[in-house]
Amino acid sequence: QVHLVESGGGSVQVGGSLRLSCVASGTVFGVDNMGWYRQAPGNQRDLVAEIFSDGSPNFADSVKGRFTISRDSAKNTVTLQMNSLKPEDTAVYVCHAAVQIAYRDSRLYNYWGQGTQVTVSS
Repeated sequence: QVHLVESGGGSVQVGGSLRLSCVASGTVFGVDNMGWYRQAPGNQRDLVAEIFSDGSPNFADSVKGRFTISRDSAKNTVTLQMNSLKPEDTAVYVCHAAVQIAYRDSRLYNYWGQGTQVTVSS
């Protein structure tokens, strides 16, 4: 079993900052890409940012220049730093990881966290 445990989130005013962290634990042999998705009420779940095993990031256009993402591969942790937050960033943020669970099994399995609420008020 693999578990993704998220921390961070909360409420902040427009222009403020928040940091989200997520750690993958359990039967983790290796992690390919890790990242964050978000889902606002009535909307689909969309990619916010992800970071690959080589350290290269990928961001949604709506957060470029405001959010940064980093990872600690030794600790299977990913961190999303969110700056200059806007009301439209309000959503439940969910951690994702593509995990290799065994040395002899090269397949990647997708795991999701429980989600953490981010609320930006004006």
